[in-house]
Amino acid sequence: MKNWLASFIIGAVALAAPGIAQAQKTKVTIYTALENDQLAPFKQSIEKAVPEAEVVWVRDSTGVITARFLAEKDNPRADMVMGLAASSLLMFEKAGLLETYKPAGVDAIKEVFRDQKEPYTWTGMDAYLGVVCFNTAEAKGVPVPSSWKDLLNPGLKGKIVMPHPASSGTGYLMVAGWLQSMGEAEGWKFMDGLHENIAAYLHSGSAPCVQAARGERVVGLALDMRGASEKTKGAPIEVVIPKEGVGWEMEASAIVKGSKNLAVAKKIADWTAGQDANVLYSKTYAIVASPGVKNTPPNYPAGAEAGMIKNDLSWMADNRERVLAEWSKRYESKAAPKN
Repeated sequence: MKNWLASFIIGAVALAAPGIAQAQKTKVTIYTALENDQLAPFKQSIEKAVPEAEVVWVRDSTGVITARFLAEKDNPRADMVMGLAASSLLMFEKAGLLETYKPAGVDAIKEVFRDQKEPYTWTGMDAYLGVVCFNTAEAKGVPVPSSWKDLLNPGLKGKIVMPHPASSGTGYLMVAGWLQSMGEAEGWKFMDGLHENIAAYLHSGSAPCVQAARGERVVGLALDMRGASEKTKGAPIEVVIPKEGVGWEMEASAIVKGSKNLAVAKKIADWTAGQDANVLYSKTYAIVASPGVKNTPPNYPAGAEAGMIKNDLSWMADNRERVLAEWSKRYESKAAPKN
C-alpha cells in the first residue's frame, strides 16, 4: 500500500512539474520597435537561451515607443528595450533611465555597435542605411546619380520622394547624415536645393523606394534593405550609395534601470550580443554587430558598410528636436497627408 501511494505521489508530481516550471517563469516586459513578423522568432530564441524567461512584448513604432518610455520615466513599466534606435537609447541613457550592464561576449562584436561611454548601458544589434533608389526606366536621360549633389539636377524636379524625418527614423538619419558629413551650412543648402526637386515627404522609410520601383517617381530615398528587395522583385532600379557616404542608424538593446527582474534581464542582454541573436538580426538586416555573421541579400549595394559616414549618434540624439524644428520650418509644405 505504501509503495503504491509513493508511486502515485511521484507520478502526480511529475505530471504537475511542467505546470510548476511554467509558473516559475519570470515575465520580462520588453518595449520594442521590431517588426511584427520578428516578434515570434525573437521570443522563441530568447526563451530557449533563457528558459526561466517569458518574454512579453510591447510593440509600436520608434517614435511612439520612445515617447511612451520617456512619459513613464518616473514609473517605468518595461524591464528592457530591444530593437529601438540607438539615438533613442542615448536619450534614455542621458536621462539616467538605463541600467549599467555590459553583456557577456560584447567585446567580440564590432566596436561601432558597443556603447562608447562609461558607464556601459546599451548594445547595438544591426544597422540600417539611407540609400538612393533610382528608376532607370523612368529617368528620361537623367544619369544614375553617384553623388548626393546629382539629385539637384533640374531634370528631377518633382520626381523625388523621401521619408519625412519627424515621422520616419530613416528620414531623420538621412537629414542628420547630411548635416554631419557636409557641415550644417552646406547641409541645409543642399536640402534647400533638394526640396526644389521633391514631390512629397512620405511618412514611411520604405514607401519612397516602393514608389520609385513602381515608376511613380524616378528617385526614392529609402532604406537599404527595401532597395535590395525591390530590385530583386524585378524593379528597374539601381540602389546607389553616393560617394560622399550615407547616414545610418542602428537598432540597440538595454536594460531599464529599476527593473524588478534584473537577473533574468541580464541573461537576455547576454543573448543580444551573442551569435544566435546576430543570426536572427541578419535575416532582416545585411549589417549586424557580429563580424562572423553575414547574410547579404541579392542586389544589396556593394560597398554599403564602407559607405557609412562617421556618425555621431549622441549628436543625433541631442540635436533631434532642434533639427526637426528647422526642417519643418523650411520644408513642411510638401509633407504628404497622414493616413
